[in-house]
Amino acid sequence: TNLVETSNADFPSGDPRMYQLDVTLRRGQNLAARDRGGTSDPYVKFKLGGKEVFRSKTIHKNLNPVWEEKACILIDNPREPLYIKVFDYDFGLQDDFIGSAFLDLTSLELNRQTDVTLSLKDSHYPDHDLGSILLSVLLTPREEQREVTMLMRKSWKRSSKVTFSMWTGNLWHRIYSPSSCVLMTLFCVSSNQNHETFQTQSLRLSDLHRKSQLWRGIVSITLIEGRELKAMDANGLSDPYVKFRLGHQKYKSKIMPKTLNPQWREQFDFHLYEERGGIIDITVWDKDAGKRDDFIGRCQVDLSNLSKEHTHKLEMPLEEGEGCLVLLVTLTASAAVTISDLSLNSLEDQKEREEILKRYSLMAMFHNMKDVGFLQVKVIRAEALMAADVTGKDSFGKSDPFCVVELNNDRLLTHTVYKNLNPEWNKVFTFNIKDIHSVLEVTVYDEDRDRSADFLGKVAIPLLSIQNGEQKAYVLKNKQLTGPTKGVIYLEIDVIFNAVKASIRTLMPKEQKYIEEENRLSKQLLVRNFIRTKRCIMVLINAAYYISSCFDWDSPPRSLAAFLLFLFVVWNFELYMIPLALLLLLAWNYFLIISGKDNRQHDTVVEDMLEDEEEEDDRDDKDSEKKGFMNRLYAIQEVCVSVQNILDEVASFGERIKNTFNWTVPFLSCLAIVALFVFTIILYFIPLRYIVLVWGINKFTKKLRNPYVIDNNELLDFLSRVPSDVQLMQYHELKQDPSHSPSKRKKNNPG
Repeated sequence: TNLVETSNADFPSGDPRMYQLDVTLRRGQNLAARDRGGTSDPYVKFKLGGKEVFRSKTIHKNLNPVWEEKACILIDNPREPLYIKVFDYDFGLQDDFIGSAFLDLTSLELNRQTDVTLSLKDSHYPDHDLGSILLSVLLTPREEQREVTMLMRKSWKRSSKVTFSMWTGNLWHRIYSPSSCVLMTLFCVSSNQNHETFQTQSLRLSDLHRKSQLWRGIVSITLIEGRELKAMDANGLSDPYVKFRLGHQKYKSKIMPKTLNPQWREQFDFHLYEERGGIIDITVWDKDAGKRDDFIGRCQVDLSNLSKEHTHKLEMPLEEGEGCLVLLVTLTASAAVTISDLSLNSLEDQKEREEILKRYSLMAMFHNMKDVGFLQVKVIRAEALMAADVTGKDSFGKSDPFCVVELNNDRLLTHTVYKNLNPEWNKVFTFNIKDIHSVLEVTVYDEDRDRSADFLGKVAIPLLSIQNGEQKAYVLKNKQLTGPTKGVIYLEIDVIFNAVKASIRTLMPKEQKYIEEENRLSKQLLVRNFIRTKRCIMVLINAAYYISSCFDWDSPPRSLAAFLLFLFVVWNFELYMIPLALLLLLAWNYFLIISGKDNRQHDTVVEDMLEDEEEEDDRDDKDSEKKGFMNRLYAIQEVCVSVQNILDEVASFGERIKNTFNWTVPFLSCLAIVALFVFTIILYFIPLRYIVLVWGINKFTKKLRNPYVIDNNELLDFLSRVPSDVQLMQYHELKQDPSHSPSKRKKNNPG
C-alpha cells in the first residue's frame, strides 16, 4: 500500500478531539478480473476499527469503474487506519475478494483535500497486480469531545437483510434491520460505571436523538414508462423492472414481461433527511428465472437541482445501457411528525387540540386529500422484559431496551434505557395518517454493542381498533405475531381522522413498504397457503353441492322453496338485484352479530399452522449456515416461492371477501353498504346501456385527460384493506397475565 507524504499534523495519543473524514471514492484502475468473462462487478467497503462504515454501489462488468461516491466518517482515534476492501459481486454466491489497502490517517494534513492512489494487495498473492483505487480525502477536527461521540459510534454487521444510512450532518448513524429499521446507539464506557451514569448519559443525548430521526420532506416518484430499453433475452425482448435507492430506503417496481417499452405507472414515496437534498440511484434490470438478472442500465436523480412543491417530468437516459426512463418527481415539505416528552404533547394543549380537530372535521373534507388523520402514540413504559444480556459482570440478566414505533414507512425511536428490565421512556410520537387501515407496530429491542439489536417483543395494532385516550398494557408477541413473549408494554394512543377522506383513500392503492423481508421457501408456509386456498374453494364446492341437492329433491321442502324462489327471481330479475342481494347479506350478518348469534369462529386451524411455521423459522435460523446449498438452488426455489405466493393471494382474496360480509372491520362493512346502496339505486333508475357507455367513455379518455395517471381497480384496492384470516390472528390482542393489571384512565374522546 502506498501512502501519501508525511505531514506536520500531530496526533498525540491523549488527544480528546474528534475528527471528520470526508472521503470521495473516485474510481478504480485495472482491477483484477474475477468472472469467467474476463471482467468483474466491483464494489468497495471501508472499515474502521473492525467495523464496516461504508459500502459503495456495484459497477457491473467493468475493470475501470467510476463511483464518485461520498462518505462522511467520524474518527475518534486517527491512529487507526482506514481499511479499503474491493470485492467482485456474485449473485447468489459468495462475493470474490479482489484486493485491499489501508489509508494511514496520521499521514494526512489537516484541513487540506488530498488525492490518494492506493494499490490493492492480497496477502495470498503478494506479487500479483490487482489494480488501484483513487480517493479524495479531507480530514478536519471537530469540536465534539470523544466521550460524547463515542456514545454514538456506529456498528453494524453486513447482511443481505440489513440496509444502511449514514446521517452526514449529525453524529448519529442509523442502522436498519430487516423488519424494524432499528437505530442503534453504542455505548463505550468502563465497567465500573453505575446504573445512574447510564441513565444520565441516555437522557443527555435525548434531544440530539430526537432531532436526528425527523425527516425534512417527502420525495414522491411516479415511474411512468421506459423507452427503447436494451434487449437482454434471446427473443429480442426483456422483462424489465426498476430499483430505486435513496440512502437506506429502497423500492422495487413490478416486472413487465417481454417488452422494451414498459408501462409501469407506479408511485413511491421517500423520506428526505438532508436539507440540501440527496441523490436517488436508479437501476434497471432484466428478470431471468433460474439465473442472475441482467443489468440494463442506470441513472441518478439529483434532488438538490429540483425545486420544491412542484412536479418535475424527467426523461432520464440510461448510462451503461440503452433507452431512457420517464419519471414524475415531486418534493414536498415535511409531514407533521414529532417526538416530545410526555409532559409536552399536542392533545394536552387545548388550543392545539382544537386546531387538530378542526383540520380533520367534515368541513375540511376536500382539503389535502392525502392527509387523512392524526395519530399520537405515548410510549410510557414496559415491564418484565426478557433478559437479553447473558455475559458481563455488570449487565448479566439485564437488557438495554429501546422502542421502535412504525406506521407504514414512518419510523421513530425512543432513547435506550440501560441495564433495565422495566424501562420507562415517557415519550410522545405523532404521525400523519395517510391510510386509516394502516397498522401501528411497536417493537422493543435490546441494544448490543458488537452485533445487531436483539428482538424482545412486538405488538401490531390496527388504527381502527384503537380506543382513544386509554392507557393500556399490551402483551408483547414474537416476531411472527403468533404467540406471546415475555413482557408487556404500556401505551396510550389517540386517533383523529376524517371519515370522508378515509373512505376515498380506501379506494386508492395502498402505500408500499420499502423495507420488507424477502419471501423465502417454507414448507409450513406452503402447506398453510394450500390449506387456506382449499378452504376457500371448498366453500364454492359446497355451494354447488347444495344447489345440486335442490335439483335432486333430497329435501322436498327445501327444493320446493328453491324452485319457487327461482321462478320469482328469473321472472322479475333486474340488474339492480345483484348489489341488493349483497346488501341484504351484509344486513343479515349484522343482525346476527347484534343479536348475539355471531357465526364468526376463532380460527384455530390458522393459529396452529402459524405456530408450526414459527417453530420452523427458529430451526431455519439455527441451521441457516448449514443449509447454504439450498439457497443456490435458485430456479427451484423461485418456482416454489411463486406457487406459495399465488396460493397466499388466492386464499387472502377469498378470506377478505368473507371478512367484509362478516363485519370484521365495521368501517369497511359500512363503506360497502353505502357503495352497494348507491349501485342499487343507480341500476334501478338508469338503464344498463347508459352506465356501460359512461364507463367506456371514462376508460377510453382517461389517458387522454391525464397521460400519467396511475391505473387502479377500486374494488381490489378496497379488498386490500380488509384483513385476511392470518392478519386477524397477527392483530389479535392477547390477554394479559393477571400479575400485570394496568391502571386504565379515561379521557375525553377527541371524536
